[in-house]
Amino acid sequence: MHDHEHEHNHQDCCCSHEHHNHHDTHEHHEHHEYHEYHEHCHDHHEYNHSHGGCGCGCGHEHGDGEQKETLIKVIISGVLLIALTVISHICTDINKFILLALYLVPYLIVGYEVLIDAAKNLVKGRALDENFLMAVATIGAFILSDYPEAVAVMLFFQVGELFEGYASAKSKKSIGALMELKPDFANIEKDGVVTKVSPETVKVGDIIIVKPGEKVPLDGIIIEGNSSLDTSSLTGESMPVDVSVGDDAVSGCINSGGVLKIKVMKEFSNSAVSKIIELTDTAAENSSKSEKFITKFAKVYTPCVVIGAVLLAVIPSLIFGDVAAWVNRAIVFLVVSCPCALVVSVPLCFFMGMGKASKNGVLIKGGEFTEKLAKTNTFIFDKTGTLTRGIFNVTAVHPEKISEDKLVEFAAYGEYYSNHPIAKTIKEEYGKQIDTHRLKEYKEIAGKGVSVIIDGHSVLIGNAKLMDENNINQHPCHKSGTTVHVGVDGKYAGHIVISDTIKSNSQKAIRLLKECGVSKTVMLTGDNKKIANEVAGLVGIDEVHSSLLPEDKLELAKEIMENSGISAYVGDGINDAPALAAADVGIAMGGIGSDAAIEAADVVIMDDNLTKLSTAVKIAKKTIKKVYVNITFILIVKAAVLVLGALGIVGMWAAVFADVGSLIIAVLNSAIDKNGIMK
Repeated sequence: MHDHEHEHNHQDCCCSHEHHNHHDTHEHHEHHEYHEYHEHCHDHHEYNHSHGGCGCGCGHEHGDGEQKETLIKVIISGVLLIALTVISHICTDINKFILLALYLVPYLIVGYEVLIDAAKNLVKGRALDENFLMAVATIGAFILSDYPEAVAVMLFFQVGELFEGYASAKSKKSIGALMELKPDFANIEKDGVVTKVSPETVKVGDIIIVKPGEKVPLDGIIIEGNSSLDTSSLTGESMPVDVSVGDDAVSGCINSGGVLKIKVMKEFSNSAVSKIIELTDTAAENSSKSEKFITKFAKVYTPCVVIGAVLLAVIPSLIFGDVAAWVNRAIVFLVVSCPCALVVSVPLCFFMGMGKASKNGVLIKGGEFTEKLAKTNTFIFDKTGTLTRGIFNVTAVHPEKISEDKLVEFAAYGEYYSNHPIAKTIKEEYGKQIDTHRLKEYKEIAGKGVSVIIDGHSVLIGNAKLMDENNINQHPCHKSGTTVHVGVDGKYAGHIVISDTIKSNSQKAIRLLKECGVSKTVMLTGDNKKIANEVAGLVGIDEVHSSLLPEDKLELAKEIMENSGISAYVGDGINDAPALAAADVGIAMGGIGSDAAIEAADVVIMDDNLTKLSTAVKIAKKTIKKVYVNITFILIVKAAVLVLGALGIVGMWAAVFADVGSLIIAVLNSAIDKNGIMK
């Protein structure tokens, strides 16, 4: 991942042309390579309630078909259980073995898969899992002639699985909806013939046709047609975006208007939709501390309670006798001890939170970052492109001893090789073809500007530092903005003022963050002090650091992070990659087409709406609150019933509630928002 960072430390206006640090980390004409700042392992794991590796080991994947099948089994088994219970109370003289055979029918209908899984895991050496606990507990209940209890335990266990599967499916759909962004085909046009092909086979420069109702398959530029693009699946915004010739068309959007002819600018593997799918694929891999703790806890907890159940059955029986009673208490102990409620509900909370965030146009790379985001007390902001629009316009041209046109010409020629937004603005202002034969001895001066020979004239273009180093006196300017100074043959030729504008929602975004409990906001910029303070004052930033080179910016960001608890860095792309990677939480205001944002950050705001920062924080805080509530509730219930069961005060039905009931309640707590079920 290469980034050609061009720092324009453009000073303050008029007479102080200072090449400003656009992305605030652009070093003018200095080439930086940001490799491996934020690597993520992409194993493409799909979240599928499989607890085998966490000590619970259910191993059930809850597809829609499987859920319907399980529901049918639960209904049939439940009806049979009720019928048999009524019959056994009416006909009290039914033979014990016949009654056993009758109760085995609903038991096997609803529980045969659990028994099979328990046997398979036993063979594989993974005995102490949920299936094993359920099998032992229910078989023990049958041995003790507690037939209704045995069936009920397995039945309610499957009911709990249904609730968990439903909630899991909802969370998967919320996040996995992004996976549906992947287009199935592309209409490629060659020699006037349109052919339907796989998007992976389309090359840069090819022309594709997107008809109304179709997804834009690859990133490109519209060369023919007018339409509206539905970006809701990417950004969470319902309002369509009007596009025409010259506008960008981002993959994953839906064409809701006329036919568009698009020139492909990126291969599918580098397209926005591909990057989003990759990010979504890895979300499950970044577990939070809470999830990791629960996983480790379950691995130790499960064998301990099994040993405890064995001891409870054996030792008191040897001392007090009444083997059946103590074995029954041990079975109750086993049922209660199943850690599934913890192992399921905690990651489910995080997935529900990430799912809700994704529907609001916020992509979070995993539970780890959800947890950190909830605890973040300091937000560090890039300026240009983040708090400001990053769209520059020439607002003043102040020449000295040369014409305005000549000053702009010198600046445009000097900036010819730069892709920096300020350089582009100057070249657009010039508006003429650049004759490269007029350029000689082009040299980049890191963090300051460029030196070049134009038509035999020695020209310096850059910031005030560059002018000072070459003993060229520049004059102060009354205009606010970024100043680009020009020196010709050792004399000051004037400057060009370029202005950026603050985003309309920047002030509101900062206010909402503070309402969410964020204690400090910081802005880091390569711009001069005057511009930086002006922007900070308008949006409500607490602390400002200006005139920073890229390396200074990174070091200062690290220092602030070390002294401010958990911190988030908010930037707008690859130019902020080092700081994004160094932060506890890197948040990219990348827009829907920014590869850098998707690759470098832990959290991506899919449109440039800064107010969604507070939305993300609120969702993260609510998620963590649900996690703690679930853990506390489950542990209290299980501890109480474990003790009461061991003392013989409560029986199997209390154990069923403690296990399955706590699971259902925890799952519902994870899935239910104040506005209803999270969808």
